Amino acid sequence: MTRIRETKTTFTAGEVSRDLLGRGDLRAYENGALALRNVFIQPTGGVRRRAGLGYVDTAEGDGRLIAFEFNTEQTYLLVVTNLRIDVYTDGTKEATIAAPWSEAQIPQLVWTQSADTLLLVHPDVPPRKLTRSGAGAWSLSDWAWFADANVIRQPYFKFAGSAVTLTPGGTSGSVSLTASEDVFAPGHEGTRLRVQGKEVEIVDYDSPTVVTASVIETLSDTNPTIDWAEQAFSPVRGYPVSVAFHQDRLVLGGSRDLPNRLWFSKSGDLFNFDLGEGLDDEAIEFAILSDQVNAIRGIFSGRHLQVFTSGAEWMVTGNPLTPTSVQLNRQTRVGSVIGRYIPPVNVDGATLFVARNRQEIREFLYTDIEQAYQATDLALLSRHVIEKPVDQDFDQKRRLLFLVREDGKLATLTIFRAEQVAAWTLHETQGTVKSVAVAGEEVYLLILRNGDYVIEIFDDALNLDSALTGTADPATATWSGLSHLEGRTVSIVADGEVQADQTVTGGAVTLDAAASEVEIGLSYAHIVEPLPPSEIGAAGGARKVRMIEAVFRVQDTAALRLDVGRGLRDIALKQFGEDEVLAAPPLVSGDIRVRAFGWREDGTKPLWRIEQDTPLPFTLLSVSAELKVND
Repeated sequence: MTRIRETKTTFTAGEVSRDLLGRGDLRAYENGALALRNVFIQPTGGVRRRAGLGYVDTAEGDGRLIAFEFNTEQTYLLVVTNLRIDVYTDGTKEATIAAPWSEAQIPQLVWTQSADTLLLVHPDVPPRKLTRSGAGAWSLSDWAWFADANVIRQPYFKFAGSAVTLTPGGTSGSVSLTASEDVFAPGHEGTRLRVQGKEVEIVDYDSPTVVTASVIETLSDTNPTIDWAEQAFSPVRGYPVSVAFHQDRLVLGGSRDLPNRLWFSKSGDLFNFDLGEGLDDEAIEFAILSDQVNAIRGIFSGRHLQVFTSGAEWMVTGNPLTPTSVQLNRQTRVGSVIGRYIPPVNVDGATLFVARNRQEIREFLYTDIEQAYQATDLALLSRHVIEKPVDQDFDQKRRLLFLVREDGKLATLTIFRAEQVAAWTLHETQGTVKSVAVAGEEVYLLILRNGDYVIEIFDDALNLDSALTGTADPATATWSGLSHLEGRTVSIVADGEVQADQTVTGGAVTLDAAASEVEIGLSYAHIVEPLPPSEIGAAGGARKVRMIEAVFRVQDTAALRLDVGRGLRDIALKQFGEDEVLAAPPLVSGDIRVRAFGWREDGTKPLWRIEQDTPLPFTLLSVSAELKVND
């Protein structure tokens, strides 16, 4: 028989697919795991029980979370639900604003920020501007296009065929406009046209070919003309799909009826889209035309303006960007999600976006060698972790990309590009996660729990979900304020020790013993399950393997529940050279020796597994196992 030593010092490949069970030669096999659930991967390679979730408030319904940074010292959380926006600061609701988006429309809501203004667009709703004044007053208003002598400098487009003519009934005042084909609809009332470069406003719909208009600029003549266009955004033609700021211009990407078109405002004049004479600072407009459908799904200002469409990714160049210098080049053919907006996020100069198939997270990165962008798949070895994403955001402090899945689970990607670390883990909670937003240094979730939509925040000091903490002097056994958990079975950590679970009744629980400090919330289990040792097959085709002993190096750990072949058991936290078991608290840091028994014949099964829902701190740094192999 052969004895070998299997040492696992890092989990920086994250949870990988079971498809890798035959690829022990890969680096990802050595650094990965079969299961990493409800743990965060540390940059040094270890894993720790994920932060718990603190209860913030109950939302009005389903929706999404948006971060709004007013200045470097003040960041707000916007909770967008059916026809309203609730504004939170430091966990407290500050304001409620009436909004035009229904619950069904919220998934396609797109936003961008400049200074104290947040711009929001939706293909079926007029674009809005959310502003906060220095006095703390909030307002949501329509965009105001730049106007000069009542001439509005907004984008225009001729939706009718190129040969369709328009005949004015006069040159000033109130005139009729007669089209050679059906082009008008009742919704055109209040929209503007440009006829031979002159502006008029439709005041009355008469028929599909005739409308009555008020002349803003005196028309040249009453002859039929093909030189006419209508405003690009209207109730009839739809509104912008995406929005961003780039090189001091406001950029609009696509609309409901013009899905592949880009509009750039005048430089320094964000709501002025007058094309003028094509001077360097004037507005720019063009369509993305190629051999495939290119409905714009998102635009992102990075090293270049990046345009994400339904079928490809594009780069818009020009330094500076002018009507004569602008260039558009297709980079990759991946495509982005349609039907909902999942914001691209920047991580160390790379833009992470969700592929159209909703099975890939791509890293859109410019390479100096090729002078072009590449779109690397960051989930190639962990495809099962990111099934059907619906929302994402990046937490710079923890170096974690948070990804909400359609089934309500939450995936995280630990990413350090310089160290080539991209590790996926999966998180589950007693509820369905709907949206995520990183506001400042805080990560917020919108979660459906027991019929209620609640707002919660990741808190490294917590080990329970939807949790509340409290202190009392003198110690007390009855704790209230838990109405959001009414009827739920909750776990309790009182004065550092775990007490028996209780059911919330009347918004309160009664402890088994009075306590001065408590954490009360919903439990969750963390799981760490390694891949089978890769050395076994290389040792000569072993038929059986037995783990003799394993050493688990832990840090600041209060509980360890482990399966080494005979089911899950609580392990006494006794370090080498100590006779007494260390209780929690204090926390244990050091090596925990565990003996194991029994032969195993299945080479696809791991030799150990950690799974525990005890709401106490846990950090695993490494595992070293001594194995006996039957040749």
